[in-house]
Amino acid sequence: MDVPAIRDFLFWCTVINLGLLVYWWVMIVVAHDWVQRFHGRWFKVSTEHFDGIHYAGMAMFKLLIFVFNLVPYMALLIVG
Repeated sequence: MDVPAIRDFLFWCTVINLGLLVYWWVMIVVAHDWVQRFHGRWFKVSTEHFDGIHYAGMAMFKLLIFVFNLVPYMALLIVG
């Protein structure tokens, strides 16, 4: 693969992953109770734990997007 192809790949990976992160955030903000009831069928967690799990999950997902998609993309922009 050439550098422009890898750069394009990382760009679209970043866009798709950020879209998933925004979708996750919107679902938690708009439909918090529904999502908690939906997951409550399988897991018995309090509202505080539910919020903490999703907050930590979103933070970890955002960090992974930055480390594995955005930073390599920016490095290829600088080099190329």
